[in-house]
Amino acid sequence: MKYSGVGGQAVMEGVMMRNQDQYAVAVRKPDDEIEVKISEYQGLIKNKTIKKLPIIRGVMSFIDSLYLGTSTLMYSASFYEDEEEECKKKGLSKDELDAYNLKKNKEDKKLMGATLCFSIVFSILLFFVLPYVFSIFFEKMIGSKTIITLIECLIRLMIFVGYIAIISLTPDIKRVFMYHGAEHKCINCIEHGLELNVDNVRKSSKHHKRCGTSFLLIVMIISMVFFMFIQFKSHIARLVLRLVCIPIIAGVSYEFIRLAGKGDNLLVNILSAPGLWLQRLTTKEPDDDMIEVGIASVEAVFDWKEWQKEQNV
Repeated sequence: MKYSGVGGQAVMEGVMMRNQDQYAVAVRKPDDEIEVKISEYQGLIKNKTIKKLPIIRGVMSFIDSLYLGTSTLMYSASFYEDEEEECKKKGLSKDELDAYNLKKNKEDKKLMGATLCFSIVFSILLFFVLPYVFSIFFEKMIGSKTIITLIECLIRLMIFVGYIAIISLTPDIKRVFMYHGAEHKCINCIEHGLELNVDNVRKSSKHHKRCGTSFLLIVMIISMVFFMFIQFKSHIARLVLRLVCIPIIAGVSYEFIRLAGKGDNLLVNILSAPGLWLQRLTTKEPDDDMIEVGIASVEAVFDWKEWQKEQNV
């Protein structure tokens, strides 16, 4: 059985699990039932040779994750439409309802595209442009470009951790982080050879090396190494080259996360430690209902029993 590591993501009141080109979204609906949707997504680039190239596969994986994450998040949110939307659907004939759903799907795609673009631009401005602008103020006091770059990296990390800490205080995000914990626990349960049930998942770890949180933190750290070699007098040139390097940094970071997910030596564990520490903020202990949703999403796309037999775990 092919398996490169089941990956997932928490969504609104649910969990998305992906295995190869297949993914499932399990959502706890308002009526307390679990809705599971299974789909396929081969990515923006279909060529398998290109998708296997180091660095490039990381860039493509990052873009695909953004797209897939946004679409599944909107899908899960559709189960919690406001009362006005529900009232619009009532009393419509089948043809009118089909026309309404078609129109809404088109609007949702436009909204998803706008949300994706906004998220990318916002992230670049907040986590790359803003720290660089702040670091410029230290140039009059510090002559070393290396130290200035270290300060820039420190500011970036402070903004990143602070941002996560602030949003984790909101009730909705806290529940998303609880589902994030359920996702990790399910994967750890399988990979440690345990039967996938609520009791075993509950006692499994909510931290995982292949987490997107760890990936983002590694991006922050690797960017510091890259930016130390970008030394120009022009602030604009330095900033432009920083932005150009972002896809390359994402690709290198992906390779590290991929290596960390497979390795268990001392060096990998040390380098993975900061990401696992940060997951204390982005993952919370889930309740049993959330664990059931995580299990449903895993079993929809992955035969974990057969895999455990093959791996003798």
